[in-house]
Amino acid sequence: MVIIMACLIPALSFGQTDGPKINHNAICTHNLKKATAFYTDVMELKVVPNPFHDMVHTWLSIGPGVALHIIEANCPPEAHDINTHLCFSVKSLPDFMKHLDQLNVKYGDWAGNPKKTQHRADGVTQIYFQDTDGYWIEVNDDNK
Repeated sequence: MVIIMACLIPALSFGQTDGPKINHNAICTHNLKKATAFYTDVMELKVVPNPFHDMVHTWLSIGPGVALHIIEANCPPEAHDINTHLCFSVKSLPDFMKHLDQLNVKYGDWAGNPKKTQHRADGVTQIYFQDTDGYWIEVNDDNK
């Protein structure tokens, strides 16, 4: 199973007045309770109503009108590539790194150097780490 992670970018116009916009991103997990705890505790995302009203989905807000759907299923084991990641921006990357340290979440730069940051050409500072299912997450200080 291939999971495509979406990047939050401005809407593209394909003949529509407002253009398409991102609605949600979905990831597969082997353990919904564990994955939900990661995204609510580590990423501090808020749970939003699950329209399916079942025990195999958690919906989390990742922006105005945008959700992350965590789906418990029999996902095939796979190695996740850092090139495919979900990215979040925070007001203070040092504060977020302290939060990760308190929770014993391992993070580092693109090359995998522990507790190191990565600097993009545009000056944005970023770190990378993995969730409970091995999906990559970038957190940066791009607050534009």
